[in-house]
Amino acid sequence: MVNSINYHAYKGALTASASDRSLVSLHAINALLGVDDLPSFLSSLSYHPAIARLVLGQFSNFEVAECLPVNTVDKQETEVVNWMASHWAVKTIGPAIPSMYLDKRLPEDKDYGLSLFKPEIDICIPWLNAKEDGLVVYASMGSMASLGKEQMEEMAIGLERCNKYFLWVVRASEESKLPSNFKARTLEKGLIVNWCPQLEVLAHRAVGCFVTHCGWNSTLEAISLGVPLVAFPQWTDQPTNAKCIADFWRIGVRVKANDKGIVTGEEIEYCIRQAMEGETGKEIKSNASKWEQEAKEAMEEGGSSHRNIEEFVAKLLES
Repeated sequence: MVNSINYHAYKGALTASASDRSLVSLHAINALLGVDDLPSFLSSLSYHPAIARLVLGQFSNFEVAECLPVNTVDKQETEVVNWMASHWAVKTIGPAIPSMYLDKRLPEDKDYGLSLFKPEIDICIPWLNAKEDGLVVYASMGSMASLGKEQMEEMAIGLERCNKYFLWVVRASEESKLPSNFKARTLEKGLIVNWCPQLEVLAHRAVGCFVTHCGWNSTLEAISLGVPLVAFPQWTDQPTNAKCIADFWRIGVRVKANDKGIVTGEEIEYCIRQAMEGETGKEIKSNASKWEQEAKEAMEEGGSSHRNIEEFVAKLLES
């Protein structure tokens, strides 16, 4: 989805500004998108000129490239993939996550082999092991996003008010933004760590919901493991991913900010409950399970992504 939007912008076929709340259309999909659904730098190219040049400039070579591997699942974005394939030599190869969390054909393939921070495995997993199935909220804003102090406080309020167990990743550089005595006050319900083994956490039976910034890797991981989402996008491609999560795939709920741009604790609590409880929660979980199966089938032997990877490797060996 994001590639098709950026291509429209590169071709000058997409215009949007932060003050223009009108909807925009794309040739790639039979749906309308709002400004808040677009990659953040497209809302005002002048605010992010370096990112705009970097991201949009790459499309100058797309039409002549012999092969463009894309980390997505064919059935997950069929309409967009078909449209892109009519313009470029696109091949879907996703979800590109370790085999142990997909077809398990390579038992030793358990992680990406690189982590920006040291995960607290010895703390996270035993804590999850002591919890019942599907009752834990996992919250992480990724390795780069930095919430303001007020937003951090509202996140804390939401996690506390939802009255569920929660595992919250708060990087060491962000800990000072936590409310006073929050850790001590929520000791029985919550665990706060600086980093964790995300794939292992998402695959754990106790996790029932993932509050995420909607980075593409995190989104694909959650899809591949069938975890319902609370979409809390920050910037770059994340608003578009959140749109897909909430409205196209229907595997989660997207938070809504107030007039000050803050997502309140009450809103966070509401979205968590929507994702985990009642008829809406059941529908979201059912959809998440469906897309999990599609992701796994794509990477199985003979699946769409598996075939594309084999064809790509064969071409490399021929050249």
